[in-house]
Amino acid sequence: MSTTNKVWFITGASSGFGRAFAEYALRQGYSVVIGARRTEKLEEVVQLAPDRVLAVPMDVNHPEQVSNAVQAALDRFGRIDVLFNNAGYGIVGAIEETPDAELRAQMETNFFGAIAVTRALLPTFRGQRSGAIVNISSLGGQVSFAGFGAYSASKFALEGASEALAAEMKPFGVKVLIAEPGAFRTGFAGSALKHMPEMEAYKDTVGNTRQFAHGMDSTQEGDPYKAAKVIEQALDAAETPLRLQVGEDAVKAIRTHAENLLVDLKTWESVACDTKLTSVNEQ
Repeated sequence: MSTTNKVWFITGASSGFGRAFAEYALRQGYSVVIGARRTEKLEEVVQLAPDRVLAVPMDVNHPEQVSNAVQAALDRFGRIDVLFNNAGYGIVGAIEETPDAELRAQMETNFFGAIAVTRALLPTFRGQRSGAIVNISSLGGQVSFAGFGAYSASKFALEGASEALAAEMKPFGVKVLIAEPGAFRTGFAGSALKHMPEMEAYKDTVGNTRQFAHGMDSTQEGDPYKAAKVIEQALDAAETPLRLQVGEDAVKAIRTHAENLLVDLKTWESVACDTKLTSVNEQ
């Protein structure tokens, strides 16, 4: 198919990365399906190119809305080339500060919601024998910090599922890309971050994270439109990476984390490998 006939399907498209990805796609001449819980928030994007935009009501936690959105997209455009699982939010709070209901809700949206949308589109991708799935993770999907345990847990889970999915979809010509952004100028640090009630015991650890999160809003160096560009560059590559760190801060943080992992691996290798069964008497 020609480049300008591409169709992008984007969840959480009312703001932040989702909206930036939609606007970027329209600038390239693509068609876009944009989903959000409240479609009135999508109207400005629709007006950019009404003939190439389909706005659908879609809460990723409601399976019926997901399936209806997918069907509406196929009815309108006949195919979907790239799925962006972008819908999500964050929690700031120590594990002990995070109620069970909040932890489960975080997993429902960031992990189960993304998986639900993915599964709804897999038959289409398999049938086309082409396409791409971009799961928006975070540098917090590789590295976690005090106060981001719930958020990172949801992203770690998404990355684990994505790694398996990549192997499962490869025979069908479908790519899977895990995008790991750092700090970008989106609304994430504002309305998309829920702060849990504070406990004095975690003032010196999670307190620093809270201060960082509050101070980050509207100061991030990353340009979300440039994020869209580099993600598409990776998708168009002959060898698309499984993971793409997006932003200098993400590259540095994940490199340091990986280097520390290798140091621990080397330091403890002899101990870790000294586990073979040598005789039945040792059981």
